[in-house]
Amino acid sequence: MPRKVREQQIIDVAVGIFAKRGYHAASVDEIAELAGISKPMVYLYLDSKEGLFLACLRREAERLVAAFQEAARGAGAAPELRLYAGLSAFFAFVTAHRDSWVVLHRQASELSEAIAAAVAEARRAVMAEVAGLIRDGITESGRGARLGGQDADFVAHALVGAADSLTDWMEHHPGQSPEAVTLRLMNMVWVGMRDVLDGEAWLPEG
Repeated sequence: MPRKVREQQIIDVAVGIFAKRGYHAASVDEIAELAGISKPMVYLYLDSKEGLFLACLRREAERLVAAFQEAARGAGAAPELRLYAGLSAFFAFVTAHRDSWVVLHRQASELSEAIAAAVAEARRAVMAEVAGLIRDGITESGRGARLGGQDADFVAHALVGAADSLTDWMEHHPGQSPEAVTLRLMNMVWVGMRDVLDGEAWLPEG
């Protein structure tokens, strides 16, 4: 069997074990047994337990970013439609690949610097996509003088942070579809941004 195929099989098993047991409790012996390979071969392919976790993290992050990008690019010209499609794909990925999201979102940030750096890299990739779509929306509105690049970056951070948190909310509300959650989020964020572009702003009294 080609090495790349074998590595993917190992990663498939490892994602499930890491999600189920957590990084520290996960056993390379169990992963090797379920993958039908010897423990020394796992180390030969992926160097260490941390190396295996990093391989899981990077693959699942690449899949998530690719899902967002492909959906956004196939959704037409309007920035808000591309953002809606990308966010819908994000929530659909999390729903369909819960184990992957547990590894990416809940465990990785608590581990080593190398793992935290890989998570940060994946987050920056999503953030760049979202910020680009928001900048396009501001530019195409014809009212870009009211909001600039820093505002687009601010909105992107708020939006991605909200999306991260909503994945936990969705777990407790399984009847909510990815599209429904995206629609609610877009109405909170995109409509709010549009109001600011129209000159509306909230200020505390006094």
